[in-house]
Amino acid sequence: MTERRDAIAQEQAAVDAAYALREELLHRLHGDLADLSPDSAGLPEGPGPRAGHLRRRVAELDGAETGLVFGRLDGLDGTVRYLGRVGIAERNAEPLVVDWRAPVARPFYTATPVDPQGQAKRRHIRTERRRVVGVDDEPLDPSARDGDLVGEGALLHALAQRRTGRMGVAVATLQREQDAVVRADATGALVVQGGPGTGKTVVALHRVAYLLFTHRPLAERGVLVIGPSTRFLDYIGQVLPALGETQVVATTCDRLVPGAVVTRTEAREAAEIKGRALWQAALTAYVDTLYPRGRAVRLVFDGEEYALPERRVASALLAARSDGRPYHAARRIFVDQVHEMLADSVADRAEELLAQAEEGYEDVLAGVDASLARSDDRGVPLGVRGSDVDGVLSEEDVEVLRRRITRDRGVAAALAAWWTPLDAGAVLTRFLADARLLRRFAPDLTPTEIGVVAKQPPGWAPSDIPLLDAVADLLGDGPPTRPVGGFTAERAAGRRDWVYGHVVVDEAQELSAMQWLMLVRRCPTRSFTAVGDVDQTEAPHAHATWADALRPAFGERWTAAELTICYRTPREVMALTGTVLDRAGSTNRPPRAVRSTGIEPSCRSSAEDALTDDVRDAVRLLRSRYRGGTVGVISPPGRQLLLQQSVGEDVPVLSPAAAKGLEFDATVVVDPDGIAAGSRGWNALYVALTRCTQELVQITVGADQEAPADPGRPGPPAARVERLQEPRHHLRG
Repeated sequence: MTERRDAIAQEQAAVDAAYALREELLHRLHGDLADLSPDSAGLPEGPGPRAGHLRRRVAELDGAETGLVFGRLDGLDGTVRYLGRVGIAERNAEPLVVDWRAPVARPFYTATPVDPQGQAKRRHIRTERRRVVGVDDEPLDPSARDGDLVGEGALLHALAQRRTGRMGVAVATLQREQDAVVRADATGALVVQGGPGTGKTVVALHRVAYLLFTHRPLAERGVLVIGPSTRFLDYIGQVLPALGETQVVATTCDRLVPGAVVTRTEAREAAEIKGRALWQAALTAYVDTLYPRGRAVRLVFDGEEYALPERRVASALLAARSDGRPYHAARRIFVDQVHEMLADSVADRAEELLAQAEEGYEDVLAGVDASLARSDDRGVPLGVRGSDVDGVLSEEDVEVLRRRITRDRGVAAALAAWWTPLDAGAVLTRFLADARLLRRFAPDLTPTEIGVVAKQPPGWAPSDIPLLDAVADLLGDGPPTRPVGGFTAERAAGRRDWVYGHVVVDEAQELSAMQWLMLVRRCPTRSFTAVGDVDQTEAPHAHATWADALRPAFGERWTAAELTICYRTPREVMALTGTVLDRAGSTNRPPRAVRSTGIEPSCRSSAEDALTDDVRDAVRLLRSRYRGGTVGVISPPGRQLLLQQSVGEDVPVLSPAAAKGLEFDATVVVDPDGIAAGSRGWNALYVALTRCTQELVQITVGADQEAPADPGRPGPPAARVERLQEPRHHLRG
């Protein structure tokens, strides 16, 4: 006990010193920012390089108010290094605290007695605010036990804490296989398969922080984080700011196209059809037919008609469409070329008339002078007079002529009729509603599938957004905006065409082929981190393997990794999942749970007319048992409304799809038979069963669960059957 008190006192002194230096650094940074003049701070819309660097550093230090120091490494050579969320150091001095992302910090996550990596001991330092409340030491000499976990005491302590409804930072407890994913190379696509509770989301978010720290140029383009729902984004919302990272846009696929709002749900059949990769080729071919064909262009300027010959128009059209330019970009180039051709035609005609005037046609010259002297809308004369003509327009004359042509409303209207500007939403709506067009450009669709698509009601559904993005990309978004400053989340989120440095996708198994293609447009280098579990797929476009899911967007250019250890869900619950996965037809093995709560899952039956009362009673008991934590209810979608009214608004009642990625201290799974009989069946039940960190309760409807299970009908996995009561064992770990 005395030894532990001494260790805590020793680490308290180190933590106090780290916080003191942090405060001093923050004071200096705020002073440096105040000293910057408006000019040196850059343009008003965004910070200059130095100001941006200072502000990011302030954000890093501000975010490290808690957990500033969480670990220590004692080297075999006698060196001692403290680790924390951010680096703390005086200028040109050894760091007082090493940033967890620095290379020298990696042994904290990967050293073992078998491979100590030059370290003698690893110490986890637990703090509450700025106070050290505990230490856990791990000797790294070869005689020490090499178990499953790195920092077992600290990890189990963290896992036993109550869930708050918000994901916490886990830099102190990342495990070896998790750290390997966090620090993996950023080139190409990395796809991480991991079952429930393996820390996929934690790994993905900490990988963002690691990449932004290690690859500084990424901050210039930012990182896009895609989650499955707004509830999920709220859940993870504090993780990256707590790690000092603000160069991130976090959103869902539904919100990736600025101005496009999902206003309706849709049948699974329609979502599956519109998620297929075939739409990319179909839309590309359709938009190609919207381009004008090379034919003569007739324009009226200053009351006179000019015919631009078909040959020159076709040549200009071909040049404008070269290099794969989108529709509107090609149109802008073509219009500029037409303006040049028209200016040449006007100048040629004027010079011809002027030449005739020099030969003595004074009456014609008078008419020419009157025509050429006309002013533009602002009263600026062309500048040519019959008294000083020499038969050739000056460069200044021609430039004035070009400007007048560019501003001429009649010319603009004629060109708009010849090559029409298009709206992406209108183009897509017209295409999807026209069965004739669908048969022509999407020949792989069956007549029934064409009917499903063509009969969709007005408004955007989730599966429409990737199609709309594809059309918007083919058309282009109009004139390019002038880039102002570097990355900010607001600027990047407001532009459909922003190109990110890296993309992270959570619950990646849910994405359709068209959603993947939409994301690749935002990161053409294909620098991706995708995490998910194919066995938890809820989406209608389910794929049996990652290869099937990724082939349309990545081909074979991706690397696989796997997380095999379940840290969240206790052994008692994970023991139920093998049967569920077998019935789901999975070929994967469930992850191996490394912790136990001592509480076996319970299962009870309820009559239909008593279900809401029974669920409310179960929730009330669990909430009293896990005060300060969270309890969630998971049920088939059709039961959610009544159950939510019964348990109250402060307890979430979710479908398995909405519960994905979330965790609770305890979960009540209502009507597991109904979940297993739903659209995603056993896969959905697998999700529902694995959301808890401590205790699982199942409530079946109408069946006598004490009777032997019928292997031919769906039913909850085997569990003890009893009235809900106080657990027989106390919580462990």
